[in-house]
Amino acid sequence: MPSLQRVILITGASSGIGAATARALAAPNTAVGLHARKNLRGAEKVADFVRGAGAEVLILEGDLAQPGTARRLVDETAGKLGRLDVVVSNAGFADRRPIGEVDRAGWDASLAAMTSAFFELATAAKPWLVKAGAAGRMIGVSSFVAHAFARGLMTFPASAAAKAGIEALARALAVDLAPSGVTVNCVAPGFIEKDPGTHAAVPRGGM
Repeated sequence: MPSLQRVILITGASSGIGAATARALAAPNTAVGLHARKNLRGAEKVADFVRGAGAEVLILEGDLAQPGTARRLVDETAGKLGRLDVVVSNAGFADRRPIGEVDRAGWDASLAAMTSAFFELATAAKPWLVKAGAAGRMIGVSSFVAHAFARGLMTFPASAAAKAGIEALARALAVDLAPSGVTVNCVAPGFIEKDPGTHAAVPRGGM
């Protein structure tokens, strides 16, 4: 069997943007680590597609809001597959409670699951990405909620702050890793209609 040319880790890969990313990147001589917090059935469905495209699959489970989970995902992926070239930090959730209703626990949960998770993923993956050189990629997935603020629009203050934090961290990491050839990018998709039955930021029917 030919050696792997690229190993990719995608968090929040059991549905939505993460699942679509995994399907788009699946290819022969590639291995994809699919992370799910608890939706293993969804991850298995994505894994079936990825295998059908000729890629190897590693399914990973864990709550990224818990310290140490992000590092474990990186260590498991690189340890079992021998390298790590691309990390897509996609996992997240939307807290629709406005300021005055969202409590400190909810605020902390958003920052832990998104901003802190991106930080821990980047910290753990950095040596592997530097080793990959110009093939190394770190991608943070932000959201329209970090930019959509206007009267009449639903706001997500905790989620918006957490996603905005990812954008700032991505900029800092891009400068840090530039000499090694690794590229760091952050994307902020607009509203995405997720898979039926899965969590969505905005109730179906719009904002």
